[in-house]
Amino acid sequence: MDWTEIVVEVNTEDIDTAENIAQMTVPYGIYIEDYSMLEQEVLEIANIDLIDEALLQQDRTKGKIHVYISPEDNPAEAIAFLKERLEAENIPYCIVSDTCDVEGCLENWKKYFHPMPIGKRLLIRPVWREDYDPQGRIVLHLEPGVAFGTGAHETTRLCLEALEEYTTEGAKMLDVGCGSGILSVAGLLLGAESAVGIDIDELAVKASVENAQRNGVAERYTGIHGNLTDKVTGKYDIITANIVADAIIMLSGDIERFMDDKTIYIMSGIIDTRLDDVLSALPASLEIIRQYEDKGWICLVARKKA
Repeated sequence: MDWTEIVVEVNTEDIDTAENIAQMTVPYGIYIEDYSMLEQEVLEIANIDLIDEALLQQDRTKGKIHVYISPEDNPAEAIAFLKERLEAENIPYCIVSDTCDVEGCLENWKKYFHPMPIGKRLLIRPVWREDYDPQGRIVLHLEPGVAFGTGAHETTRLCLEALEEYTTEGAKMLDVGCGSGILSVAGLLLGAESAVGIDIDELAVKASVENAQRNGVAERYTGIHGNLTDKVTGKYDIITANIVADAIIMLSGDIERFMDDKTIYIMSGIIDTRLDDVLSALPASLEIIRQYEDKGWICLVARKKA
């Protein structure tokens, strides 16, 4: 099966931020079209001032990011992720795929999504896979749809590993940017008493509720359509935020309102180049107690200082 090319068009002033977001979707390279400084770059690189007429006619106000998704990955999830993160950054965009529509990509990708062990206790099992051996692990039955969160991406997997370590029996959980609900459901299966998931994408909230139902934890899960914590109240024992660095920075100003003295706050979706920005934005009352890293992605675990 051919690879899928996803093309994201943004204004040139947003190209750097959009590029960072695009880099989160794939572990390999992406291709950028940016003609805003065409003449200057041609002179500097090629030392010539003769430029093809077709290049000169390119739109200088827009840039295009080409993301190539292999058959083993999920083009539908990548598109959903890009849309969610670009909207969180208030970046106007246009996304097209030149090989298949979102639903078609999702159906093709399902052939390659196999049951996946994570950490020491969890197994993520796509619902269309009957051929699996739990090997004594807790099985999370997942239908991701087009919502972000299958466990395959480092940002989600690191969160799951942190949840496995820090979830305690009877804990109350808040999942900011819940996506498919994979973190909320995992927390409940690991022993949490209740979980609240909130997401700016209404379809993601719907997917999270359905995943809670198929795992037998629906009565303990609440899905909310909203932005960050604008519709959330109360205190929680575990808070997860698997979102982009800028959203975590924005969330940091309000996060203490939902924390008790022993609350565990898990943050992921942080590319290593933004780590210092995230750390600087955290309230002075919080301390980092654990840091997970993989392929340039970082997951932080924090709690209030003693």
